[in-house]
Amino acid sequence: MTKAPDLLTPENCQLIFIDHQPQMAFSVSSIDIQTLKNNVVLLAKAAKLFGIPTTITTVETQAFSGYVYPELLTVFPDHPILERTSMNSWDDQKVRDALAEAGPERKKVLVSGLWTEVCNNSFAFSAMAEGGYDLFMLADASGGTSVAAHDYAMQRMVQAGVVPMTTLQTVLEWQRDWARRDTYDDLMALFQEHAGGYGMGIDYAYTHVHKAPPRATGGEVLDPVPAASDPVAAQ
Repeated sequence: MTKAPDLLTPENCQLIFIDHQPQMAFSVSSIDIQTLKNNVVLLAKAAKLFGIPTTITTVETQAFSGYVYPELLTVFPDHPILERTSMNSWDDQKVRDALAEAGPERKKVLVSGLWTEVCNNSFAFSAMAEGGYDLFMLADASGGTSVAAHDYAMQRMVQAGVVPMTTLQTVLEWQRDWARRDTYDDLMALFQEHAGGYGMGIDYAYTHVHKAPPRATGGEVLDPVPAASDPVAAQ
């Protein structure tokens, strides 16, 4: 178990994206790939909104895995990409340094990566054992080569003290209070774009309950015109 089951705040945690690269994503079958990428981008945009220190690391980009999703890089256009050879991110000194530079008050490390059962699991165990970090695993912003591989790796990590999280849960925990207006509007915009039915519900509430103008209006709305009955067809 973690040392203290306190909540995540924008001030007590940091985030690492591990190996969100196409060759790694091709083999993911524990989650729909589009859903995975959507959750990753939502998490990234929210992390930027709340000022969460974020590390991006990759493995064998040129030889095997390919470039990080453009949608993720677009969120952090100036972030260095910490390239590795080891499947375990903890084996690379640049990764350790990046985590340390976030500050001693940010010992909670959130992980979104591929694959759950290999790169996420090995990093989590090493960062806990050798770095003294508390690990939080984003289950729906990570993926494994099968449902069983992802699920059993999550179970193994949870048994070792890793805290399982989901993307929406994490982002809402960062916000915590809707009275925090400095992030409210931007967060609503992220949900409208990336949070599926929840985002649709926000649009519905804004337009039908609060009578706000819709975000998009489309073309002219034409009134209903009942079609005339066809006497030939009726016979």
